[in-house]
Amino acid sequence: MSSRTAPKVAVLMGGPSAEREVSLVSGRECAGALRAAGYHVVEVDCGPDLPLRLSEIRPDLCFNALHGRWGEDGCVQGLLEWLRIPYTHSGVLASALAMDKTRAKAAFRAAGLPVLDSVICPTVEVRSRHVLPPPYVVKPNNEGSSVGVYIVSADANGPAQLADDMPESVMVETYAPGRDLTCSVMGDRALAVTEIQTDGWYDYHAKYAPGGSRHVLPAQIPADVYAACQAHALAAHRVLGCRGLSRSDFRWDDSRGIDGLYLLETNTQPGMTPTSLSPEQAAHEGLSFTEFCAWIAEDASCNR
Repeated sequence: MSSRTAPKVAVLMGGPSAEREVSLVSGRECAGALRAAGYHVVEVDCGPDLPLRLSEIRPDLCFNALHGRWGEDGCVQGLLEWLRIPYTHSGVLASALAMDKTRAKAAFRAAGLPVLDSVICPTVEVRSRHVLPPPYVVKPNNEGSSVGVYIVSADANGPAQLADDMPESVMVETYAPGRDLTCSVMGDRALAVTEIQTDGWYDYHAKYAPGGSRHVLPAQIPADVYAACQAHALAAHRVLGCRGLSRSDFRWDDSRGIDGLYLLETNTQPGMTPTSLSPEQAAHEGLSFTEFCAWIAEDASCNR
């Protein structure tokens, strides 16, 4: 690809969400890979002036490397549709639906996918009593990267001691013991399944701190569970109406066989460093990080 004909790509990163720092890392890594692939890349740390910035840059497409609210929940997707700038990953509706854990779970359940029971409750109530029998998990309904996740154990003396910055209402979900599995979908095919091993809960620190987790790829699990993860990930991608890349996360109680497999959520903006889960799975399929980022960019469009 010559520089004269190279498409101009605005890589959207940063933003105001709780996952800002992770997004900056993803964005810089993707920008480097796209440059290596021959694209003319402009890195954009997104703020309230984003419409003005994009009107000045006049990109041929936007590579969405934002994570969390505003970048992953349909907001920036709506802006890009309004501006008629082709963009990567899922569109407005799929992004909003996937980010709302309760509504996504309702869609999964209606499609026959295995999900855990949960309720949405006022945070003040969750602080004052057990709204579900312990053990259970408390988390925001619309954040990613395990931001604000609390586990209340079976022998807990009282309800969750939640931080002051939790939203006014939260999801309380039945706790599923077992192993963490994940599977990405690229277009119309499921990639390999990874098992994520940690010394404790797979929280924000375990996801992003050096040595916080270990990835076993491909996951050393029974063939029927492996195939079910791939089938469920592809079904979830289609049920939500996702486009491009998505990644679905699972919890598997290996003492119950395939009956112990549960779909937790689908991420429409997975982490995008060379050692992140989705790029690792693409590499297992033979795609370099540069090739993977180029595929995502080439898939960009409006009306997603």
